Amino acid sequence: MGNTVTPNRTHVTTHIITVNAPAQTIYGLISDVTKWPYIFSPTVHVQTTQLDANNERLRLWAFANGQVRTWVSRRTLDPENLRIRFHQVITSPPVESMGGEWVLEPLADGTTRVVLLHDFTIINDDPDDRSFVTRAVDSNSNAELAALKRAAELGEYFNVLVLTFSDTVSINGALGDVYDFLYRADLWPERLPHVARLDLTEDVTNIQSMVMDTKSVDGSIHTTKSVRVCSPNKAIIYKQTETPEIMAAHTGRWDVREVDGAVELTSTHTVVIRPEVVSKVLGPDGTVQQAREKIQHALSTNSMTTMRHAKAYAEAEV
Repeated sequence: MGNTVTPNRTHVTTHIITVNAPAQTIYGLISDVTKWPYIFSPTVHVQTTQLDANNERLRLWAFANGQVRTWVSRRTLDPENLRIRFHQVITSPPVESMGGEWVLEPLADGTTRVVLLHDFTIINDDPDDRSFVTRAVDSNSNAELAALKRAAELGEYFNVLVLTFSDTVSINGALGDVYDFLYRADLWPERLPHVARLDLTEDVTNIQSMVMDTKSVDGSIHTTKSVRVCSPNKAIIYKQTETPEIMAAHTGRWDVREVDGAVELTSTHTVVIRPEVVSKVLGPDGTVQQAREKIQHALSTNSMTTMRHAKAYAEAEV
């Protein structure tokens, strides 16, 4: 890793890792941004717009030193040369400009050298702001490279560890009431039987942080921490920042839309299972398949409970 400053006050960082996987496998993980929220710990949510065959526009929400920031980037994909160039077109202060590149270098022994480059300038080149951004770039780059290595070295098995599923209910009520029920999570302890406690903060409009105590069927309490990106009357996307031991990642979303005069409410979860702890959590004979089934049952049960109460709330408001 290295940090340098050019005469025009551009700061340049280099982060490198060697991955025991083919370059094409790694390139696939980097190029598919839909996987970022459950592969890269800093990434909360990504919206993507394809501009042409090799260019796309991304809006990202990601952690920077513990704070969720959002910005818009443009990426140019170069699969033949195993490179992906990016630059921010809408920055998040104190960043004035930010760009960089992923460079994959296949090595003779079958491994791949992954180089992540950044170049950035800071508004007024303020020393404190420069330090803040440098720390964020270093922390996020190291976290992303380590996560990329873990996922790529699992090969095809990584797909077995990823579980995605959805549940949907139809509601004869107003879309705004359904969304409000989900958005006002601070009221869930009063409205939902499985929520014992919920602390919600929203320092930035439509970006929420929450700590929730959930009651299991056996009476035990499980505490989860999440961040939520809210898109009014459309969707709430969330990511758990502290997950149960068996999960390497857990992301999800609530989607509301009008369909044939009714409101369709859908809950979607994506979980990455940690295979190394399956036997510890489920017993010596536990399998990844059993973990998938148990996790889906538990999460689906809670989601359906929430959606049934949202349905009752919205239909009572009519």
